[in-house]
Amino acid sequence: MFEITILLITSIMMFVTFAPFSPSNHWISRVWEFPRVQIAVITLVLMFASSFIDSPIMCLTLFIINALLSSYQLMWIFPYTRLCNKQVLESVKTQGQSSIKIMTSNVLMPNRQVDKLIHLVNHHQPDVLVTLETDLWWESQLTSIHKDYPYRVNHPLDNLYGMHLYSKYALEDIQVLELIEKDIPSIHCYLVINENTKIKCHFLHPAPPSPTENDTSTPRDKELLLIAKQIAEQNKASTEATIVTGDLNDVAWSPTTRAFREISGLKDPRIGRGMFNTFHSDYPILRWPLDHIFHSEHFTLSKIERMPSIGSDHFPLLSELIYDPT
Repeated sequence: MFEITILLITSIMMFVTFAPFSPSNHWISRVWEFPRVQIAVITLVLMFASSFIDSPIMCLTLFIINALLSSYQLMWIFPYTRLCNKQVLESVKTQGQSSIKIMTSNVLMPNRQVDKLIHLVNHHQPDVLVTLETDLWWESQLTSIHKDYPYRVNHPLDNLYGMHLYSKYALEDIQVLELIEKDIPSIHCYLVINENTKIKCHFLHPAPPSPTENDTSTPRDKELLLIAKQIAEQNKASTEATIVTGDLNDVAWSPTTRAFREISGLKDPRIGRGMFNTFHSDYPILRWPLDHIFHSEHFTLSKIERMPSIGSDHFPLLSELIYDPT
């Protein structure tokens, strides 16, 4: 019975490891890109367990299979461990440099613990706050922070894709676009740091591939790659400071997010620092990095932190970038 159990679980791990190789973009295939850490842990346990199998041939076979499976999964998540070199340099703000502190928070629309978010905002005083899944109720409840954020973009929706932007810096060329899907908006604008510095910002929240949302990952992938290509095209003419942040409904190590970074040329400050898993706040063993921040080479990193729970299924993410073109 023990041997059969190990063989059965190993077979399942083989299936979920190879499922993303399918040419299909159906969520049944793509969802297995998310739990690579969990799969790696399970296959490492199976490696150890297989050593207790009496049959030498089966013992060796299962050991090798699980070793290969775990190695493959670890290859994907390795960049998001402290064992990897940091992609973005650390920096401490010095006189004359500009810092940009950004908080991204998917609030979970039915959540009513707005005081927790307001407390975090008042305590950390981000320069930019972007809220996702915010409807008219959330918009009305956040009016108390307006005094600190004179520049705002309001786009409330009751379909879990509302979006609000609060900024201490002036905003220019504001666009609220439905790039791929109707009623799935994104906000694009310039953040005016001073008379000499403007930063192009993209705030995104594409729909995930899931049985309750989109059957396939195609709309999400198209939106991410469309933004990546726009950034790449712009940088052919003249390189401009750029920040992309939001709940991308994709893990940091997925092929789509990798392609996004490669095409856009943007950097991920989490590489070499950790995963900063922001979802799901209620299940510690089932957490992934779904909330992201990417930026151009114009920045170094002062800090990046996962904030305490605000009652949502996502933790807020706080990042502080230092504008340092040199």
